[in-house]
Amino acid sequence: MNSRVRKTEMPQEIIDLGIKIEEIIKEKQLKQREVAHDAGLDVENLRKYIKGKQEMKVSTMLKIVKALNVEVSALFK
Repeated sequence: MNSRVRKTEMPQEIIDLGIKIEEIIKEKQLKQREVAHDAGLDVENLRKYIKGKQEMKVSTMLKIVKALNVEVSALFK
């Protein structure tokens, strides 16, 4: 079986965004499963975003922000 490999590295900003989302989840003592459900996402996709393995659309980021009950600017501080 041939696994898919990214041809380019993920930009550091995408990785940093995932790190910040994970920090907020931990600060608020939430579970990834809860956040994914509230955002209407599959938990595996949320984990990919958090680990910087997958880029997200702006609309997805807005769903996550709403599920976390934070302002968009909180992800970029």
